[in-house]
Amino acid sequence: MRISPEQIDQLASGLPGMGRDPAAVRMRIETLEHLLERAFTIPGINRKVGMDALLGLVPVVGDIATAAMGAWIVWEARNLGMSKWQLARMMGNVGFDTAIGAIPLVGDLFDFAFRSNTRNLAIVRRHLDKHHPATVVVDAVPLSKS
Repeated sequence: MRISPEQIDQLASGLPGMGRDPAAVRMRIETLEHLLERAFTIPGINRKVGMDALLGLVPVVGDIATAAMGAWIVWEARNLGMSKWQLARMMGNVGFDTAIGAIPLVGDLFDFAFRSNTRNLAIVRRHLDKHHPATVVVDAVPLSKS
């Protein structure tokens, strides 16, 4: 039995974050950015790091894996219809992070400071906020005790 693309779209639309609509794409990009850049906290210094910095410690393979995940964010942005200039900036961020991150020791320290996926998420958010305002997510701000 063959499944048509329409059936796949219908099934995906019922699952949160799996559709092709801008809100679902935003959710996927934000989730991957969180995983890559700030999923864990280093005890003692309370510094958030993600898989990008941790996998960067593994020579060659780690850098290739995180570059592929960063490129996936750019691919998702391309599917949103973002401009070539925005996509070039995003690819530049991923390429710069990969090139410097591949240098032993220096690149590992660099991965803790330069967050290419966070920069790319900011570019995507600006695009979505301007062209698809229905996808804007308002973060709850905790109330301070007075």
